[in-house]
Amino acid sequence: MIVRAKIVLTMVGPPIENGAVAVDGEQITEVGKFPELRKSRPADEVVDLGEQALLPGLINAHCHLDYTCLRGRISRPHSFADWIRAINAEKAKLSPNDYVRSIHEGFAEAKKFGTTMIANLTAYPELVSRIKAPIRTCWFAELIDVRDPSRAGEIVDLSVEQLKSHKNWGLAPHAPFTASAYLYRRCEEIAERDEILLTTHLAESREEMSMFRDGSGPLFEFLKGIGRDMSDCGQGTPVERFRAIGGNRPYLVVHLNEISGGDLESLKNSGRINSIVHCPRSHRYFGHSRFEFQKLRDLGFNICLGTDSLASNNDLSLFAEMRAFQNEFPDVSAEHILKMVTLNSARALRQEDSQGTLRAGLIADLIAIPITRSTSVFDEIVAFDGPVGWSMIGGRISA
Repeated sequence: MIVRAKIVLTMVGPPIENGAVAVDGEQITEVGKFPELRKSRPADEVVDLGEQALLPGLINAHCHLDYTCLRGRISRPHSFADWIRAINAEKAKLSPNDYVRSIHEGFAEAKKFGTTMIANLTAYPELVSRIKAPIRTCWFAELIDVRDPSRAGEIVDLSVEQLKSHKNWGLAPHAPFTASAYLYRRCEEIAERDEILLTTHLAESREEMSMFRDGSGPLFEFLKGIGRDMSDCGQGTPVERFRAIGGNRPYLVVHLNEISGGDLESLKNSGRINSIVHCPRSHRYFGHSRFEFQKLRDLGFNICLGTDSLASNNDLSLFAEMRAFQNEFPDVSAEHILKMVTLNSARALRQEDSQGTLRAGLIADLIAIPITRSTSVFDEIVAFDGPVGWSMIGGRISA
């Protein structure tokens, strides 16, 4: 099959006018000018997309599909601790069947907006066997032992049993304020043994900074109230705590919103960050401090985008995340922003040899976006607002 479009964006070279992608089975076999591919493959079926841009499917580097059903249920909180209380209250009302429906609804919505792979954190890995994912998924078990650290090993090992049969999976100790040092270390042992991914939330809120650095604030009081051992507080920043509790395994770090002057070099020198995920609209919802994008990029970190959950967002559109990022950082090129949901996210999830770009040998996960050429094609892609009308997943055109 040859898929032809007005322009093809490979994400690793210049746009190809009157371009095409040849697909055999689930793989891309050639990328180039349409007349050349047509001449070399005269017997192939041609799918002509007309005045559209053909590009890699989008990759959401951080999401919680468990909470798709919580859209609009939680009012903007006065504090991060209040939001935790609110989401816990809503979760108490949900059954396993509610979560299964929520995850399926989330997958359908993400796919509608052009996402062809998602890094999904679930607090219920035992439910994953009941999920029929329509797009590629890296499943992360989100792990919390704040109420009973003595069960850390049991929690980790059970999650491993529930996920290890899946092709792409990993572990997600939730955050230094909710996961014990032993839980982090146990996850790192598993990661080294099985060569899996690790991800964690870090330095998300001002209250987390106040808790660890100052030993005070609403989050400190909330966690103290539920019985957390607070002896690790008042001793340094969240980043310093993260460095103290684990080993040398790299993490896909999410948020990194609240950092001090010494945190950046500390993280760079530690080698413990694989990539960083920024969630622009969730960031705006909470009113976090400005994301230090330029400083992080200058230090060489691979930065990508995610949607976070619908407990702090409106939908699962990565196009909306790109626009929100562009509004916050207007000097960053649209081409670079698009890479943050394609090439960069593929690198973050160790999928750059199969996804994130259009080149021979990679999986044929493609989407097409209408273009007018009234501005640069990358600006048009970032500005796109709506469902994606055409997509291909694993070489199959998706309904």
